[in-house]
Amino acid sequence: MALDNDNGTAIVDTPESWEVVASRTPFQGAKTAVRSDQVRMPDRSVVRRDYQVHPGSVCVLALDEQQRVLVLKQFRHPVRHRLWELPAGLLDVPGENPLLAAQRELYEEAHVKAEDWRVLADFFSSPGGSDEAVRIFLARDLSEAEGARYAVSEEEADMEIARVPLGDLVAGVLAGRLGNPGLVTGVLALSAALASGGLESLRPALAPWPARPYEA
Repeated sequence: MALDNDNGTAIVDTPESWEVVASRTPFQGAKTAVRSDQVRMPDRSVVRRDYQVHPGSVCVLALDEQQRVLVLKQFRHPVRHRLWELPAGLLDVPGENPLLAAQRELYEEAHVKAEDWRVLADFFSSPGGSDEAVRIFLARDLSEAEGARYAVSEEEADMEIARVPLGDLVAGVLAGRLGNPGLVTGVLALSAALASGGLESLRPALAPWPARPYEA
């Protein structure tokens, strides 16, 4: 349900596209690219907009029976920090079901499975400079996954795993000690859900995602 502001305007994001006069891709990486578009403005002028083209991502807020959240500490070279994060990964295959991707990431990064899945929040990570869309899932009824652990490499080979009380993570976000956008969005969204309608009011795990359409 969309809420209205004082002017009667619905408070809901709406899709819109402005004319792209020309477009080029000056850089193509393994998973992402940089695109440079010439975009016509409402006043008919044309300006350049450069942005990262991204396949999209999923994050998993895995919550155990003690109200602890499973988090990972991982080195991130662009920001020169080790950040506490939620298990997360790219949507590597076009049209991939984000729930299946989230289940895979939880298994690969934490060797954990979950029986109850819901959509916690959707957001654009940096809409002024990237088209990355992120879906955060809430995963509950956790247990150890069967079989051998997934072989990790590169930054993931040095990850630290912990289970931290939700309240401690919220306090860390508000104090400026935690800054990963998936973790910040996830723990604050979960805290808000618990304080309002409860977790049963969250969207189902296969809820539509217009930003990254997929086959259920």
